[in-house]
Amino acid sequence: MKIVVAGKGGVGKTTVAGTLARALARDGHRVLALDADANPMLGISLGVGPEETDALVSVRQGLDDGVTEHEPTLEGFVDRFGTDAPDGVRLVVASRIDKFDPG
Repeated sequence: MKIVVAGKGGVGKTTVAGTLARALARDGHRVLALDADANPMLGISLGVGPEETDALVSVRQGLDDGVTEHEPTLEGFVDRFGTDAPDGVRLVVASRIDKFDPG
């Protein structure tokens, strides 16, 4: 099952996505939460905290800047660039790309 939460800014997408992800994980579903917002705050909603959320953003920026090597597989990307949130949710931040077409 794939669920996308989308809409205009300020309507509660992050809160809904975080609540839904945690509820599904608590019910025993395997959940991968992908934060693709220009201002990634899903980590806060999931309970990983601001420091860990910023660290995930920094990893993405490292890819953009060429100081971090790309991961060729989806599984490797999730393992290497994700973090475990409470309730069994795995979080990956894939946003804040400042340089167009980083390769």
